[in-house]
Amino acid sequence: MRNKEREQGGRTQGRRGRATARTRTPRALIAGRAAAGVVSFAVLATSGAAWATYHWINGGLNTSDALDAVRKRAPKHLDDSVNLLLIGLDSRKDMNGNDLPDEFIKDELHAGSSSNGFYNTNTLILLHIPADGGKVQAFSIPRDDYVQTYNGDGSPQAHPYKIKEAYGNAYEGRRERLSAKGEKGAELEADSREAGREATLATVQNFLDVPIDHFAEVNLKGFYDIAQALGGIDVCLKHAVKEKNSGADFHAGRQTLNARQALAFVRQRHGLPQEDLSRTHRQQAFISSVTHKLKTEGVFDSLDKLQKLFGVVKKDLVIDSSLNVIDFSQQATNLTGGKVEFRTLPTEGSATRNNEDVQLVNVEKVRGLVKQVFYGGAAPSASASDGKSGGKSKAPQKAAPGTVDVRNGTGRTEPVASEELKALTALGYSAGSTANAEPQSQTTVVYGKGAQEAAKQIAARLGATVAPAPNADIPAGHVQVTLGANYAGPKAPSGGPSPSNSPSSSPSEKVDDSQFAGDTVKEGGIPCVD
Repeated sequence: MRNKEREQGGRTQGRRGRATARTRTPRALIAGRAAAGVVSFAVLATSGAAWATYHWINGGLNTSDALDAVRKRAPKHLDDSVNLLLIGLDSRKDMNGNDLPDEFIKDELHAGSSSNGFYNTNTLILLHIPADGGKVQAFSIPRDDYVQTYNGDGSPQAHPYKIKEAYGNAYEGRRERLSAKGEKGAELEADSREAGREATLATVQNFLDVPIDHFAEVNLKGFYDIAQALGGIDVCLKHAVKEKNSGADFHAGRQTLNARQALAFVRQRHGLPQEDLSRTHRQQAFISSVTHKLKTEGVFDSLDKLQKLFGVVKKDLVIDSSLNVIDFSQQATNLTGGKVEFRTLPTEGSATRNNEDVQLVNVEKVRGLVKQVFYGGAAPSASASDGKSGGKSKAPQKAAPGTVDVRNGTGRTEPVASEELKALTALGYSAGSTANAEPQSQTTVVYGKGAQEAAKQIAARLGATVAPAPNADIPAGHVQVTLGANYAGPKAPSGGPSPSNSPSSSPSEKVDDSQFAGDTVKEGGIPCVD
């Protein structure tokens, strides 16, 4: 990291930005850290005080260069809108990796002990800020979505994971390598965190197939501090609740929560009608309530109040180093103007993968929904460009002649080979055979004489990291696909008509909200939720 974090870590101003430590998170522990990121950005977006902004930036803001690596492989932008990813990090550490006091975690955060936290991104919210000042569209990404995760350099991690685990996987990998080279202390922590950020940004960008322009990261302590600085948050509940894991104990109806209660409000999952989905709606409602309070109480018109919030932001928030606060404020005023719509991306049901409970996703469906809301229709996908910045989009390819044989080398017992064969057959390839194979880490594609073009198409569709290769043992006209541990499931056919490919006169005008998970939460007041 830069500025304050670098000074504390003993680093020079010339080093790249980094910003933290490891312990496992119990399944019952839920985070609401992204709300703090939204509040922090709302402060920035609406201040309009150049003097305060200048002194705030030069007073020790924590910044990161993690987006530098990820931008190189970003999909093409269709307009001048801005996409900002809010990352809520599940960690009981400060910026230098030091444990927060156990007493504070137990008594105030009601979150176990400092040994419980880990670097899972339990909250991921992507904000799309239109260039024309229209409604800000926000998507919550379920933390247990089972997707292929990536490192910052674009390389896939060992196999698909829950999306929340991309950060911790990369953090651990870099920490082990740097520790072996003798790096230690705050510098080791900061460098390892930077790997986690890069991985999270790369994974979300690949998953949704839209570019990420900026990001903000906040941890558990940051959420608490901002809630405390605001001096009470108004929320509304449809039903009374009392649940020991989160410490939630609230009556039905509208009420004002202190910082400890606010954290319990966004952390509770057990005892709610739809568990994780209900919790996500609480996070969205909390963000709405906070921004509503900031606006109605005139926080942005008071330099004293702004400076108090700035102090919290500087201490607990990490943002990307390319963010120009003043420029951003001109685009993001609607963050506090009651014009934000929150949706939760859909999943395809629960399953067990790698001995973990996960949520399956239809990647093509999710991408189509995101682009329809953002752009009013389908945007060019990564696979439909020439791979270069500014590449032109291409029409969907017709399936080249070829018979496909699929082998299950994932090491899993599910019928993934037959499922993938069905998906490929639906695209126009001829159905061959299915069988099991020796487990392997990556999906591979080999082909017989005359099937090279079909092999290339199939390898691109599966995101194979190894180029398709000819094999004399494969019959002529056949393509053999061996699914590796990185295989995340069959993709829906994308060549035919679908909602994501249908023209729309304006973003979100014709969006069917029933395709998303749960209700749409609209910012601008105090929404009542479960």
